[in-house]
Order: sequence, then C-alpha cells, then structure tokens
Amino acid sequence: MTTTVINAHQVEPTGPWRVPKTITTFRGFVKHVVLLIPWLLLLVGIASIPVYLVLKSVWGVDIYGLISAAVSDPQGFSQYLVQTTQAEPLKSILLFTTFPGFTFAALFSAVLMIWVERKFIAKIQLRVGPEYAGKYEGILQNVADVVKLVFKEIIIPDRADRGIFIAVPLALMFVSGALLALVPLGPTTYIANPSVGIVLVFAIIGATPIITLLAGWASNSKYSLLGGLRALHQMVAYEIPMILSTLGVVVLSGSLSIMGVVEGQSGVWFILLQPLGALVFFVTVLAELERIPFDLPEADSEIVAGWQTEYSGMTFGIFQLATYMKFYALAGVFTALFLGGWYGPGPLPPAFWFIAKTFVVMLIMMLPRAVLPRVTIDMLLRGGWSRLMALTFANLFMALLIVSLGLYRAGGL
Repeated sequence: MTTTVINAHQVEPTGPWRVPKTITTFRGFVKHVVLLIPWLLLLVGIASIPVYLVLKSVWGVDIYGLISAAVSDPQGFSQYLVQTTQAEPLKSILLFTTFPGFTFAALFSAVLMIWVERKFIAKIQLRVGPEYAGKYEGILQNVADVVKLVFKEIIIPDRADRGIFIAVPLALMFVSGALLALVPLGPTTYIANPSVGIVLVFAIIGATPIITLLAGWASNSKYSLLGGLRALHQMVAYEIPMILSTLGVVVLSGSLSIMGVVEGQSGVWFILLQPLGALVFFVTVLAELERIPFDLPEADSEIVAGWQTEYSGMTFGIFQLATYMKFYALAGVFTALFLGGWYGPGPLPPAFWFIAKTFVVMLIMMLPRAVLPRVTIDMLLRGGWSRLMALTFANLFMALLIVSLGLYRAGGL
C-alpha cells in the first residue's frame, strides 16, 4: 500500500469559498495593486462629483482649479487659495487638508520618513532593512503596510469600553493635526499664526498622556494600563523642562508667536545663542514622542506594546500615522524655535529650507533608536528634575544676560 503525503499549504479550496493565493513575489504585489487602482479611481471620481457641485455652487470654489494650481505652483498654492476662495472658514479648511496641512504632513512623515527611518537605522546596525516590497530598497513597503492594516480586522477586547477604545486613536490624530496648524513653513505658507503659539504647543501636547492613559484604561488590559500610567509618570519628568527650555528664545525674540520667533532669527539662529535650551528641548521632545531611549510606555520587552497592545487593524494604523505626524510637527517646532525656520541662503523658496531643516532634525532624532538602550523610569525622573532642570535655568540666565548687556537684538547681533 502506497502512502502519499500532501502538504497542507498546497491544498487550495475550490468553489465559492476559494481563498486567493498568498502574495509571495514583488510581481504579484504590483499586480494586485494595479488591479485595485482602477476601482479606487472610479470611486473617487463618483464621490468627487457631488463635492465639486457643492463647493462650486455654495462657496464658488473650483476644486479642479485648486488641484491644477497646487501641481503647477506648490509654493504659491496658499496665496492662490487666499485670492480665489471667498469663504474664510473654507480657506483654513483647504489649507489644513492640503498644503502645508494634513495631506502633506501624512505623505512626508508617514510615507517618506517611516521608510527613511527603517533604512537609516538598518544601515547603522549593519542590517538590510525593508527589501521585499519594491526591490529598490523596499520603497513600497509602506504601501504594503497600509494595505495590510486597511484589510485587517479591528478586534475589540471583551469588557472593553468600546466608545473610548475607538475614540482614542481619533483623539490622538486631532492632537497631531492641531500641532500641524501651528507649524509655519514660510512667511506666507502657514495655517494659523496665533500670538501665543508657543503656549498653545504645550497646551496641545499636554493632552497626549491623558489620551494614552484612556487607551490603556479602555482596553481592559493590565499591559495597556501599565503603559498608560507610565506615559503619565513620564510627562511629570519632562514637561516642566520642556516649557522652561523655550523661555530663552521668547526673551531673545520678545514674542510668544512662533512666526515672531522665526523672524527674530533673521540675523543669527537661536541654537547658537541658546545651545542648552536647544539640547533640553531636543531631549524632552524625544520623551514626548516616546522614542528610544524614552519608550517606557511602549516597552515591548516588558509590557508587550504598552498602551497600544490591544489595538489592531486601522485603529493601530491611525496611532502610527498620528505619532509620525506629531514627530514631524515637533521637529518643525524645533526648527522654528532654534534653527531659523524658513531662513536660508540662495534663491530657493522658504518652504524648501524649512522642510530640509526639519528632515535633518528628524534624522538626528532617529539616531538614539539605533544606538541607545532604554532608560528606567527612575533615571528619567531623576534626570528630568535635576540635570535638565538645571540646564534650563542656566539657559534662561544666559538669555537674560545677553539681553541685559545689549549683546543681541531681535533680528541680529
């Protein structure tokens, strides 16, 4: 009697319950994406018809004219909106959703910078990094990840608070979006310019630990709750030094407006006059972003994935998008406060210099993830309330000394 061994992976169901083959090659991945594109374009085209009619009839906005203007002259797009759009609230909405707002930030931070971080850290650690999806350095890996997250099931744990559980990712996205509104890419390329922009930055990011604690509590998981509590304790360590580190640039520029601080650096960047403040702000931003070495709320070796443990599918994807958009926004705030914002040599547009500086800041913020271990909570608390606090007071004293001696005036030495 002959026995035939059949590999279970070779058996394919037939009939109406047939499961599609697993994508195992780059060619198969591209094929599936190409087949999906016509359907997406059809849906977008059908959905755009009522949107176009409403915008054209109610507010007098030609959406196709806006798209062509954005493609032909991205730098002058915001000015084009101001000149052609009659409804003031709609101007802000379009600026926030396109450039320099949500769409641009999502593409730059969540599409480009995630891939850059993976390859950058892999090169430092002598690894390959993403390679499968895209052949060319895994350039399409983020596209594959988005497709995977979109079609994965969203699982809500038993006895979890469903309303809060689902609302928390959206709340974190709102926080990231609010920060984007305060980041000016140029003297005319911005969403909002409040007179107390620096204060608003801290008011907005102060909500993040509360959101993470709610995520842990609503998940009904001990690991998630521990991660949320760690985020709350971590805020106690870094928030005060972060606020104090910006007082120096406020004293030198004489303004609480972020654009006012940038304009005060037309002669010299504040990182040269306030190196201690820049260092403290840089370190505290890493703690705010929960990036290594301050990733205590998400310590995978201790509490799985911290407050994100029970999230899956697009709820987890929204967390990642919001986190990287917040990463971009805070790197932009650092650029505006200490690196001269949009000021740069040559005929290149101001937005180019701002984005280039922000890109470099984000690269430097990625370095600790590749080379440093995680600190403990007692080290963070002790360092925040002793070393960082001492540096902030020394930095503030330096700023007051410079101003009182008349060594600097806003705009130059």
